Amino acid sequence: MDTYIAQIQSLKQRHITDLLSRRNVVGCGIGYKIREGVLTDELSLVVSVTHKVDKSTLHAEDLIPSQMDGIPTDVVELGVLRAFLGPRDRWRPVVLPGVSLGHYHISAGTFGCLVRRGNDLFILSNNHVLADVNKGRRGDPILQPGPSDGGTAGDAIAVLEEFVPLDFGTTEPECQLAGLVATGLNTLAALLGSQHRLEPVKQTPGVNHVDAALARPLQPDMVTPEILGIGVPTGIGEAVLGMSVQKSGRTTGHTTGMITQIDATVRIDYYGPQALFEGQLIVSPMSQPGDSGSAVLDQDRRVVGLLFAGSEAATIINPIADVLTALRVEVVT
Repeated sequence: MDTYIAQIQSLKQRHITDLLSRRNVVGCGIGYKIREGVLTDELSLVVSVTHKVDKSTLHAEDLIPSQMDGIPTDVVELGVLRAFLGPRDRWRPVVLPGVSLGHYHISAGTFGCLVRRGNDLFILSNNHVLADVNKGRRGDPILQPGPSDGGTAGDAIAVLEEFVPLDFGTTEPECQLAGLVATGLNTLAALLGSQHRLEPVKQTPGVNHVDAALARPLQPDMVTPEILGIGVPTGIGEAVLGMSVQKSGRTTGHTTGMITQIDATVRIDYYGPQALFEGQLIVSPMSQPGDSGSAVLDQDRRVVGLLFAGSEAATIINPIADVLTALRVEVVT
Protein backbone atom coordinates (compact mmCIF):
# COMPACT_ATOMS: atom_id res chain seq x y z
CA MET A 1 0.00 0.00 0.00
CA ASP A 2 2.85 2.39 0.82
CA THR A 3 4.18 2.03 -2.74
CA TYR A 4 0.74 2.74 -4.23
CA ILE A 5 0.26 5.79 -1.97
CA ALA A 6 3.68 7.03 -3.13
CA GLN A 7 2.49 6.67 -6.75
CA ILE A 8 -0.62 8.73 -6.01
CA GLN A 9 1.48 11.34 -4.20
CA SER A 10 3.70 11.60 -7.26
CA LEU A 11 0.64 11.95 -9.51
CA LYS A 12 -0.79 14.64 -7.26
CA GLN A 13 2.48 16.57 -7.25
CA ARG A 14 2.58 16.56 -11.04
CA HIS A 15 -0.99 17.77 -11.50
CA ILE A 16 -1.82 19.82 -8.38
CA THR A 17 -1.39 23.23 -10.02
CA ASP A 18 -3.64 22.28 -12.92
CA LEU A 19 -6.28 20.68 -10.68
CA LEU A 20 -6.48 23.67 -8.35
CA SER A 21 -7.00 25.98 -11.32
CA ARG A 22 -10.18 24.15 -12.32
CA ARG A 23 -13.62 25.53 -11.53
CA ASN A 24 -14.89 24.94 -7.95
CA VAL A 25 -11.82 22.89 -6.93
CA VAL A 26 -10.59 23.70 -3.39
CA GLY A 27 -8.30 20.77 -2.63
CA CYS A 28 -6.69 17.52 -3.65
CA GLY A 29 -5.58 14.60 -1.47
CA ILE A 30 -5.37 10.83 -1.13
CA GLY A 31 -8.32 8.86 0.19
CA TYR A 32 -10.60 5.87 -0.29
CA LYS A 33 -13.05 6.18 -3.18
CA ILE A 34 -16.76 6.51 -2.47
CA ARG A 35 -19.05 4.66 -4.89
CA GLU A 36 -22.79 5.31 -4.79
CA GLY A 37 -22.48 6.70 -1.28
CA VAL A 38 -20.48 3.72 0.06
CA LEU A 39 -16.87 4.04 1.22
CA THR A 40 -14.71 1.45 -0.56
CA ASP A 41 -11.17 0.23 0.13
CA GLU A 42 -9.99 1.57 -3.26
CA LEU A 43 -7.31 4.24 -2.90
CA SER A 44 -7.80 7.21 -5.19
CA LEU A 45 -6.77 10.76 -5.93
CA VAL A 46 -9.54 12.74 -4.23
CA VAL A 47 -10.41 16.11 -5.76
CA SER A 48 -12.44 18.31 -3.40
CA VAL A 49 -14.87 20.86 -4.82
CA THR A 50 -17.05 23.55 -3.27
CA HIS A 51 -20.10 21.94 -4.89
CA LYS A 52 -20.84 19.48 -7.64
CA VAL A 53 -22.45 20.67 -10.86
CA ASP A 54 -23.77 18.91 -13.93
CA LYS A 55 -20.93 18.00 -16.26
CA SER A 56 -22.75 19.69 -19.14
CA THR A 57 -22.22 23.07 -17.44
CA LEU A 58 -18.45 22.67 -17.23
CA HIS A 59 -15.87 23.44 -19.87
CA ALA A 60 -13.78 20.46 -20.94
CA GLU A 61 -10.72 21.85 -19.17
CA ASP A 62 -12.62 21.94 -15.86
CA LEU A 63 -13.79 18.32 -15.91
CA ILE A 64 -12.06 15.85 -13.58
CA PRO A 65 -11.30 12.61 -15.47
CA SER A 66 -12.39 9.31 -13.89
CA GLN A 67 -8.73 8.32 -13.75
CA MET A 68 -5.35 9.94 -14.25
CA ASP A 69 -2.33 7.93 -15.37
CA GLY A 70 -4.23 4.76 -14.48
CA ILE A 71 -5.10 5.92 -10.96
CA PRO A 72 -8.80 6.38 -10.14
CA THR A 73 -10.05 9.78 -9.07
CA ASP A 74 -12.94 10.72 -6.83
CA VAL A 75 -14.72 14.08 -6.63
CA VAL A 76 -16.10 15.02 -3.20
CA GLU A 77 -18.14 18.05 -2.21
CA LEU A 78 -16.67 19.93 0.78
CA GLY A 79 -18.09 23.45 0.39
CA VAL A 80 -15.99 26.58 0.85
CA LEU A 81 -13.18 25.83 3.31
CA ARG A 82 -12.84 28.68 5.78
CA ALA A 83 -10.57 29.42 8.71
CA PHE A 84 -12.71 28.75 11.81
CA LEU A 85 -13.52 31.57 14.18
CA GLY A 86 -16.59 32.08 15.97
CA PRO A 87 -18.92 32.20 20.96
CA ARG A 88 -17.93 30.27 26.06
CA ASP A 89 -17.21 30.11 29.75
CA ARG A 90 -14.53 31.77 31.79
CA TRP A 91 -12.26 29.13 33.37
CA ARG A 92 -10.42 29.94 36.61
CA PRO A 93 -8.23 29.36 38.50
CA VAL A 94 -6.93 26.76 36.02
CA VAL A 95 -7.57 26.95 32.27
CA LEU A 96 -7.89 23.67 30.33
CA PRO A 97 -7.17 23.10 26.66
CA GLY A 98 -10.39 22.81 24.68
CA VAL A 99 -11.92 26.08 25.89
CA SER A 100 -12.47 29.53 24.38
CA LEU A 101 -9.59 31.96 24.03
CA GLY A 102 -8.13 34.35 21.50
CA HIS A 103 -6.11 37.41 20.62
CA TYR A 104 -7.80 40.54 21.93
CA HIS A 105 -8.66 41.67 18.37
CA ILE A 106 -10.42 38.48 17.17
CA SER A 107 -13.73 36.80 18.07
CA ALA A 108 -12.78 33.46 19.66
CA GLY A 109 -10.94 30.22 18.97
CA THR A 110 -9.74 27.23 21.01
CA PHE A 111 -6.83 26.53 23.37
CA GLY A 112 -5.37 23.46 21.65
CA CYS A 113 -2.89 21.91 24.07
CA LEU A 114 0.14 22.72 26.18
CA VAL A 115 3.59 22.52 24.62
CA ARG A 116 7.07 23.23 25.91
CA ARG A 117 10.45 24.38 24.73
CA GLY A 118 12.99 23.51 27.35
CA ASN A 119 11.53 24.69 30.64
CA ASP A 120 9.13 27.18 29.04
CA LEU A 121 5.42 26.34 28.77
CA PHE A 122 3.24 27.64 25.93
CA ILE A 123 -0.36 27.52 24.79
CA LEU A 124 -0.63 26.08 21.27
CA SER A 125 -3.34 27.29 18.89
CA ASN A 126 -3.62 28.83 15.41
CA ASN A 127 -2.03 31.95 13.97
CA HIS A 128 -5.51 33.29 13.22
CA VAL A 129 -6.59 32.63 16.83
CA LEU A 130 -3.55 33.93 18.73
CA ALA A 131 -1.96 36.32 16.21
CA ASP A 132 -4.95 37.76 14.31
CA VAL A 133 -3.78 36.49 10.88
CA ASN A 134 -0.23 37.92 11.04
CA LYS A 135 -1.35 41.25 12.54
CA GLY A 136 -0.47 40.37 16.15
CA ARG A 137 2.71 41.46 17.87
CA ARG A 138 4.73 39.69 20.53
CA GLY A 139 3.31 40.60 23.93
CA ASP A 140 -0.28 41.17 22.73
CA PRO A 141 -2.83 39.98 25.32
CA ILE A 142 -4.57 36.63 24.87
CA LEU A 143 -7.99 36.52 26.50
CA GLN A 144 -9.90 33.61 28.05
CA PRO A 145 -12.68 33.47 27.12
CA GLY A 146 -12.21 35.03 23.70
CA PRO A 147 -13.66 38.50 23.03
CA SER A 148 -16.90 37.26 21.43
CA ASP A 149 -17.54 35.11 24.51
CA GLY A 150 -17.29 38.12 26.79
CA GLY A 151 -13.53 38.25 27.36
CA THR A 152 -12.19 41.70 28.25
CA ALA A 153 -8.80 43.17 29.12
CA GLY A 154 -9.19 41.78 32.65
CA ASP A 155 -9.43 38.24 31.25
CA ALA A 156 -5.89 38.08 29.83
CA ILE A 157 -4.24 34.76 30.71
CA ALA A 158 -1.27 34.90 28.32
CA VAL A 159 0.59 37.00 25.79
CA LEU A 160 1.44 36.24 22.20
CA GLU A 161 4.91 34.69 22.03
CA GLU A 162 5.41 33.84 18.36
CA PHE A 163 3.63 32.59 15.25
CA VAL A 164 4.33 31.01 11.88
CA PRO A 165 3.43 33.74 9.33
CA LEU A 166 0.67 32.87 6.89
CA ASP A 167 1.79 33.34 3.28
CA PHE A 168 -0.94 34.69 0.98
CA GLY A 169 1.33 35.06 -2.05
CA THR A 170 2.29 38.70 -1.52
CA THR A 171 3.74 40.81 1.26
CA GLU A 172 4.99 44.33 1.92
CA PRO A 173 7.68 45.36 -0.62
CA GLU A 174 11.33 45.67 0.36
CA CYS A 175 12.53 47.17 -2.92
CA GLN A 176 12.85 50.97 -2.81
CA LEU A 177 12.97 51.10 -6.61
CA ALA A 178 9.52 49.51 -6.87
CA GLY A 179 8.17 52.14 -4.48
CA LEU A 180 9.70 54.97 -6.46
CA VAL A 181 8.36 53.63 -9.75
CA ALA A 182 4.87 53.24 -8.29
CA THR A 183 4.96 56.79 -6.88
CA GLY A 184 6.02 58.20 -10.24
CA LEU A 185 3.33 56.33 -12.14
CA ASN A 186 0.67 57.32 -9.60
CA THR A 187 1.68 60.98 -9.98
CA LEU A 188 1.39 60.67 -13.73
CA ALA A 189 -2.01 58.98 -13.40
CA ALA A 190 -3.26 61.83 -11.19
CA LEU A 191 -2.08 64.43 -13.69
CA LEU A 192 -3.96 62.59 -16.44
CA GLY A 193 -7.13 62.51 -14.34
CA SER A 194 -7.12 58.79 -13.58
CA GLN A 195 -8.57 57.60 -10.27
CA HIS A 196 -6.55 54.36 -10.36
CA ARG A 197 -3.35 53.88 -8.38
CA LEU A 198 -0.58 51.29 -8.25
CA GLU A 199 0.58 49.66 -5.02
CA PRO A 200 3.88 47.72 -5.03
CA VAL A 201 3.88 44.26 -3.51
CA LYS A 202 6.49 41.55 -3.10
CA GLN A 203 5.63 38.16 -4.56
CA THR A 204 6.10 35.24 -2.14
CA PRO A 205 5.86 31.45 -2.65
CA GLY A 206 2.27 31.45 -1.35
CA VAL A 207 2.53 27.94 0.14
CA ASN A 208 1.75 27.09 3.77
CA HIS A 209 2.02 23.98 5.90
CA VAL A 210 0.72 25.15 9.29
CA ASP A 211 -1.57 27.77 10.81
CA ALA A 212 0.05 27.84 14.23
CA ALA A 213 1.12 30.13 17.06
CA LEU A 214 2.24 30.12 20.69
CA ALA A 215 1.14 32.16 23.69
CA ARG A 216 3.07 32.39 26.96
CA PRO A 217 0.85 31.98 30.05
CA LEU A 218 1.07 34.87 32.52
CA GLN A 219 1.56 32.24 35.23
CA PRO A 220 2.53 28.61 34.50
CA ASP A 221 0.09 27.27 37.12
CA MET A 222 -2.85 28.93 35.33
CA VAL A 223 -2.83 26.19 32.68
CA THR A 224 -2.91 22.38 32.67
CA PRO A 225 -2.18 19.74 29.99
CA GLU A 226 -5.54 18.00 30.67
CA ILE A 227 -7.74 18.56 27.62
CA LEU A 228 -11.39 19.12 28.52
CA GLY A 229 -13.39 15.91 28.02
CA ILE A 230 -10.37 13.94 26.78
CA GLY A 231 -7.58 13.98 29.36
CA VAL A 232 -3.82 14.45 29.26
CA PRO A 233 -2.20 13.61 25.90
CA THR A 234 -0.08 10.44 25.95
CA GLY A 235 2.26 11.63 23.20
CA ILE A 236 2.08 12.28 19.47
CA GLY A 237 1.07 9.99 16.62
CA GLU A 238 0.83 9.88 12.85
CA ALA A 239 -2.57 10.13 11.19
CA VAL A 240 -3.47 7.38 8.70
CA LEU A 241 -6.45 6.89 6.43
CA GLY A 242 -9.50 5.58 8.25
CA MET A 243 -8.17 6.50 11.70
CA SER A 244 -10.76 7.54 14.30
CA VAL A 245 -9.86 10.90 15.87
CA GLN A 246 -11.29 13.21 18.53
CA LYS A 247 -11.08 16.80 19.62
CA SER A 248 -12.41 19.17 22.27
CA GLY A 249 -13.32 22.60 20.92
CA ARG A 250 -14.88 25.84 22.07
CA THR A 251 -17.97 25.55 19.87
CA THR A 252 -18.86 21.87 19.47
CA GLY A 253 -17.13 20.43 22.54
CA HIS A 254 -15.95 16.82 22.35
CA THR A 255 -16.52 15.31 18.91
CA THR A 256 -15.08 12.46 16.87
CA GLY A 257 -14.35 11.93 13.20
CA MET A 258 -12.37 9.86 10.72
CA ILE A 259 -9.33 10.69 8.59
CA THR A 260 -10.65 10.69 5.01
CA GLN A 261 -7.68 12.19 3.14
CA ILE A 262 -3.96 12.56 3.73
CA ASP A 263 -1.36 14.72 1.95
CA ALA A 264 -4.10 17.11 0.86
CA THR A 265 -3.41 20.43 -0.85
CA VAL A 266 -6.23 22.85 -0.04
CA ARG A 267 -7.09 26.49 -0.59
CA ILE A 268 -8.42 28.15 2.59
CA ASP A 269 -10.55 31.28 2.58
CA TYR A 270 -9.56 33.69 5.37
CA TYR A 271 -12.69 35.75 4.79
CA GLY A 272 -11.13 37.56 1.85
CA PRO A 273 -7.51 36.57 1.24
CA GLN A 274 -6.93 32.93 0.39
CA ALA A 275 -3.99 30.77 1.42
CA LEU A 276 -2.76 27.54 -0.11
CA PHE A 277 -1.80 24.72 2.26
CA GLU A 278 0.10 21.55 1.37
CA GLY A 279 0.41 18.25 3.25
CA GLN A 280 -2.86 18.60 5.16
CA LEU A 281 -5.23 16.05 6.70
CA ILE A 282 -8.95 16.05 5.90
CA VAL A 283 -11.35 14.64 8.47
CA SER A 284 -15.07 13.96 8.32
CA PRO A 285 -17.12 16.91 9.68
CA MET A 286 -16.44 17.27 13.41
CA SER A 287 -16.13 21.02 14.00
CA GLN A 288 -17.64 24.46 13.51
CA PRO A 289 -16.35 28.06 13.61
CA GLY A 290 -14.69 28.70 16.96
CA ASP A 291 -13.12 25.22 17.13
CA SER A 292 -9.99 26.48 15.38
CA GLY A 293 -6.89 25.70 17.40
CA SER A 294 -8.21 22.43 18.83
CA ALA A 295 -5.73 19.60 19.24
CA VAL A 296 -6.83 16.50 17.32
CA LEU A 297 -5.99 13.18 18.99
CA ASP A 298 -6.38 9.50 18.18
CA GLN A 299 -8.33 7.22 20.51
CA ASP A 300 -5.15 6.51 22.51
CA ARG A 301 -4.93 10.25 23.24
CA ARG A 302 -1.92 10.80 21.00
CA VAL A 303 -1.97 14.21 19.34
CA VAL A 304 -2.02 13.84 15.55
CA GLY A 305 -2.92 17.33 14.37
CA LEU A 306 -4.01 20.92 14.92
CA LEU A 307 -7.49 21.86 13.67
CA PHE A 308 -7.66 25.14 11.76
CA ALA A 309 -10.34 25.17 9.06
CA GLY A 310 -13.25 23.35 7.51
CA SER A 311 -16.78 23.46 6.19
CA GLU A 312 -20.11 21.73 6.77
CA ALA A 313 -18.66 18.69 5.02
CA ALA A 314 -15.11 18.44 6.34
CA THR A 315 -12.55 19.48 8.95
CA ILE A 316 -8.98 20.43 7.98
CA ILE A 317 -6.01 19.87 10.29
CA ASN A 318 -2.25 20.42 10.18
CA PRO A 319 -0.19 17.27 10.91
CA ILE A 320 1.19 17.74 14.42
CA ALA A 321 4.78 16.89 13.42
CA ASP A 322 4.83 19.87 11.06
CA VAL A 323 3.43 22.17 13.77
CA LEU A 324 5.93 21.08 16.42
CA THR A 325 8.86 21.37 14.00
CA ALA A 326 7.83 24.83 12.83
CA LEU A 327 7.56 26.13 16.40
CA ARG A 328 10.40 24.06 17.88
CA VAL A 329 8.27 22.69 20.73
CA GLU A 330 7.00 19.37 22.09
CA VAL A 331 3.62 18.35 23.46
CA VAL A 332 3.31 18.29 27.25
CA THR A 333 2.17 14.83 28.41
